[in-house]
Amino acid sequence: MWVPAQAADKTPKPVAQKTKPAVTKHHLRRAVSNKNVARAERPSHGQLAGLHGTPDSLALRSSVAYVIDQDTHEVLLSKNDQAVLPIASITKLMTGLLISEARLPMDEPITITQDDVDTEKGSSSRLRVGTTLSRGELLHLALMASENRAAHALGRTYPGGLPNFVALMNAKAAMLGMRDTRYVEPTGLSSKNQSSAKDLAVLVGTAYHDPLLRELSTSPEHQVAVGKHSLQYHTTNRLVKNPNWDIGLQKTGYISEAGQCLVMQAKVAGRKLIMVFLDSAGKLSRIADAERVRRWVEVYHPSAPRSQT
Repeated sequence: MWVPAQAADKTPKPVAQKTKPAVTKHHLRRAVSNKNVARAERPSHGQLAGLHGTPDSLALRSSVAYVIDQDTHEVLLSKNDQAVLPIASITKLMTGLLISEARLPMDEPITITQDDVDTEKGSSSRLRVGTTLSRGELLHLALMASENRAAHALGRTYPGGLPNFVALMNAKAAMLGMRDTRYVEPTGLSSKNQSSAKDLAVLVGTAYHDPLLRELSTSPEHQVAVGKHSLQYHTTNRLVKNPNWDIGLQKTGYISEAGQCLVMQAKVAGRKLIMVFLDSAGKLSRIADAERVRRWVEVYHPSAPRSQT
């Protein structure tokens, strides 16, 4: 009897086994990227307060902005300038100011310890525990590249220890009349480090008079030797390398609670300006806001030409 071909072989066919795909570096990078996006999407304090709804003539993406003439103190632009918000790594400007004013030996070696590891945000660092650099090198990396472990180590090794350093940060702010400012640590990773744009303009104006802070904060890049290797660091502010800008002092900052932040002293259209941008939405928005202000000042607020005598 004839049997259909498909019925002739009754041997069960092997079932394909499902296997988990290997976890590659690509998957890990994507997972980290997605994690960072999730962090970035958390609303900032400014967003929660509704500050982004405040209109301004330049359509800035920063919910807080303040621009003044450093010499005349004329206010050229003001947007929510008294709002008190987290300031992220703008904190490091006060850290640097205290370290510089203390006249501590800049060649003194300081070793990164476990105490300097970020437990607040879990941020990474290329300065491994056990790395030893000079105080001057750590200050350079803190101001130029916003290195968190460097800033923490500077505060931790200050005479009297970290608690004394934080107390001095607040005392210095009070002495400068920064009434809306409070510090709890030297890096800016804590959202409890808070200030207003007006207060930060005072800090920038004070820090600008320190030649060391001007030099280190506007350094485009710096290389440090760590053991047999060298680490190359770059500025966190791309405007430093922009030929259209003449920047005398600067500092950037970011944590999700603060948004993107930027403070600068810069010469624009013949004027020495202090600019503060807080809680900017978008990775490059603080840079775009600074560019908008620069072009606006060049057109509408250039310095008056000096009379010929």
